Amino acid sequence: MKLKEIINIIEDWAPLESAEDFDNVGLIVGNKSAIITKALITIDSLENVVDEAIEKKCNLIISFHPIIFSGLKKITKETYVERVVSKAIKNSINIYAIHTNLDNHPKGVNFQISKKLSLINTKILIPKTGFKGGMGMIGKLKESFSEKDFLKYVKKKMKVKTIKHSPLIDKKINNVAVLGGSGSFAIDDAINSKADCLITSDLKYHDYFKAENKILLLDIGHFESEQFTKELILNFLMKKIPKFACIISKSNTNPVNYF
Repeated sequence: MKLKEIINIIEDWAPLESAEDFDNVGLIVGNKSAIITKALITIDSLENVVDEAIEKKCNLIISFHPIIFSGLKKITKETYVERVVSKAIKNSINIYAIHTNLDNHPKGVNFQISKKLSLINTKILIPKTGFKGGMGMIGKLKESFSEKDFLKYVKKKMKVKTIKHSPLIDKKINNVAVLGGSGSFAIDDAINSKADCLITSDLKYHDYFKAENKILLLDIGHFESEQFTKELILNFLMKKIPKFACIISKSNTNPVNYF
């Protein structure tokens, strides 16, 4: 199957124009005329992922995060980005990124998180003008939790060992907002939408003050919040192109470690 045929299917699902302006989505490395034999799905296209693609005879990497965010002025193998691009080109491996266009998809990254948390009556948290998607989702739990029980629930459902959170305010958790990846910009939207909790990542010290005893803020980690995106992409491709060979990467690309 030609790469451009696969790209057309992906972009019909998650159009490039629905990505954020700062993003760099689409074909990052490669040739649209290439014949694809097998695809590897990953969150990040790092060196170990390229090595895995070589080992598993995959000549396409479908990555959530783009390996190149801004233009490369040189390829000298001094940085991990340059080494990935160089190794991919040398081994005829194509790299395609589907990022904020999947964040903004009404059944994309945040819908996947909502499913993992068994939220019902979900809707877009921050709708985008021009199409029906947007950033984040908000929905209801089937039953209310105390804050501590909810923290335990999130740990189990999202498979995380550590959660950073704002001060507990002794309120029941029922309305839950989620935003995969860096989501501090959504705090006010979550409060205005009457969410009891916002689950996201990359919150800075002063972000926690914005809770104002109105909402519980949970930072579960950037990778952790987006980890099920691989499954989302795989399920779409298997349904849309059932005879197309694609697998989920087993390489660990989370750069954050805990002691």
